[in-house]
Amino acid sequence: MDTPLNICIVGVGSNINARDNIRKTLEFLGARVKIIKISSFIQTKPIGIETQPDFTNGVLKIETPLSMKELKTMLTGIEDQLGRNRLAPRFGPRTIDLDIVVWNGKIVDNDYYTRDFLQNSVKEVT
Repeated sequence: MDTPLNICIVGVGSNINARDNIRKTLEFLGARVKIIKISSFIQTKPIGIETQPDFTNGVLKIETPLSMKELKTMLTGIEDQLGRNRLAPRFGPRTIDLDIVVWNGKIVDNDYYTRDFLQNSVKEVT
C-alpha cells in the first residue's frame, strides 16, 4: 500500500550568508522531498535583536511521505548541517531557520499570525 503524501509549507530564513545557505537548503531538501513551489524571497528587518543583518525569508511548498515529526527532525538536521548555532539567542543571527508553517492545509506555526511576510509568502504558494 502506498504511503499517503503530506503537503506542507516550510518557512525558510537566513541572515548569515543567506544566498548560499538558502541555495544549499534547496539542494539538501530537494534530494529528500518533492519541492512543489518556491515563493519569492524578501528582505525583512530582524525581530527582537535589531542589531544584526536583515533576514532573507520565503517559503517552500513540499510533498513528502514523512510524518510531521520526521520532517521536523530532517529540517533540524539540515539546519545543523549548515552550521545553525543552537546556543545563540532565540532571535539572533542564523545560517538557516526552517519551520513547518502549514501541514496539510492547517496552520501549525503561530508566527504565521504575527508576520505579514509569512502570510504573504504562504499565499504565494497556495
